[in-house]
Amino acid sequence: MSVLVALTAVLSLLGVDPGGTPRVVSALEREREARRPAYCTGPYASDFSALSKFATELSQRPDTQFTYCVRTTAVYECLSYAPDGSMHRTRKTAVAHGTAFAYRRDKNGDTLLATNQHVAEYPIVSDDEHAIEGVPSGCKRVSDSIKIVDNERDDYETDDVALSRVVSDSALDIAVVRAKTELHVMPWKFGKSAALHERNVVDVRGFPLGAFKAINSGSVISTYDHDDYKEWDHDDFVVDARLSTGHSGSPVLAVSCTTGEYELVGIYHAGYSRGSSLNVVIHIDQARDLLTTLKKTTAPRADAPNAPVGATERRQLLDSVGPMGVFFPFGPLTASVRARPEGTLVFNIYPRAFPLESWPSVVLEDLSPTDPTEFGELGRVWFGNARGLKEHHRPDISAEQQAQLERATESLRRIAALSVAYRKAALHADESKEAFEHAKRLEKNLKKATLLGKDVLTALTEAAEHEALKPGEQPDLPAPITAPPMDAGP
Repeated sequence: MSVLVALTAVLSLLGVDPGGTPRVVSALEREREARRPAYCTGPYASDFSALSKFATELSQRPDTQFTYCVRTTAVYECLSYAPDGSMHRTRKTAVAHGTAFAYRRDKNGDTLLATNQHVAEYPIVSDDEHAIEGVPSGCKRVSDSIKIVDNERDDYETDDVALSRVVSDSALDIAVVRAKTELHVMPWKFGKSAALHERNVVDVRGFPLGAFKAINSGSVISTYDHDDYKEWDHDDFVVDARLSTGHSGSPVLAVSCTTGEYELVGIYHAGYSRGSSLNVVIHIDQARDLLTTLKKTTAPRADAPNAPVGATERRQLLDSVGPMGVFFPFGPLTASVRARPEGTLVFNIYPRAFPLESWPSVVLEDLSPTDPTEFGELGRVWFGNARGLKEHHRPDISAEQQAQLERATESLRRIAALSVAYRKAALHADESKEAFEHAKRLEKNLKKATLLGKDVLTALTEAAEHEALKPGEQPDLPAPITAPPMDAGP
């Protein structure tokens, strides 16, 4: 050992740093450091030996078991045509199992449980991006339920516990459900996922395949991974625990080096399809507000595929599209938007055979809003075919149809705004690495937004086929307004 190294060690023991500045070290700090084992180099342990005897015994008690197997059931209505052209309606039932954990009781004695949003709720419409086993694409959900069961083989319904959804966030993939009864609640406190280090050990408690209760262990192999698959948009950490279908929604616990007890640091939600024992866990730091306030507080980024659009996006769209307009994707279809001189945006949705069939099947007016902070207001609506356009008069629109049209308009606004932003970014993508990555992110989010837009197309397409002009009927709209726009570019 050199003289310098020896002197540094002596000064450290005396509470003086190597620069000669006195450092105040309390007796408690000295004692804590002396007792600190080698596997506690940070806030969380890298070995389960750090677990206290109290925590070990508490985990083994039946009255502290706080994870539950949940069964989600959904009934879908599917439309098809018989050889004679008549329409048939059939119903398909989908069943899946996952994990939820109870984390608190409210003042009424109800129990709140956390799980994944994809565990708690089936999609409204089945499609290629939301494939459901045993359910064809294009079917609509007509009923669903979620309840606690013993396991996937449990057919005795008398002791099942019904659950109701309280709040969910599809981007975060977190949902809170309520049980109208007192269940065993997690005895551990919320931790800080930002304090995790690689090699920290974790404990995952869930129901693999929905078959049985299991405790899996592993370690953190990466503290950061951003998940933007499909609707998801959140940060994760990666663990090497051996997990499977049914574990979704499981609590992920780390061992605190300060107390020797477990702390909740995340919620497991997915595994890598091409990776063995590589699983991603949602940071509890992101989920904490949703779990405590029971409100969806995480706002998507401005360029996210599900981000709301407002007055700023409308001004940018008006400046970019002008009277000639631009085309953009809308699910599997093509759409366009152009601006009229008074500030109205006109959205056209074209048939699948576009550009061979170049007439719009749906036209929506987006009027200037009365509220300066909003994007716009839905105006007149037309449905069309090769014969022309027919106005869909408001008195004839049911509440359900109105809601569908509002959803379609909101989706068109969002996708059009993203499309214009991407076109501009693509012009400058080769100027720097940051510009290139910005353009790639917009491209990815635009593709995701078009997939999200598919959900509203089924009902809209059905309405267009039913309401369009019949033989002998005359079109309602003058040709200059119906003419498709020229694609003027950014």
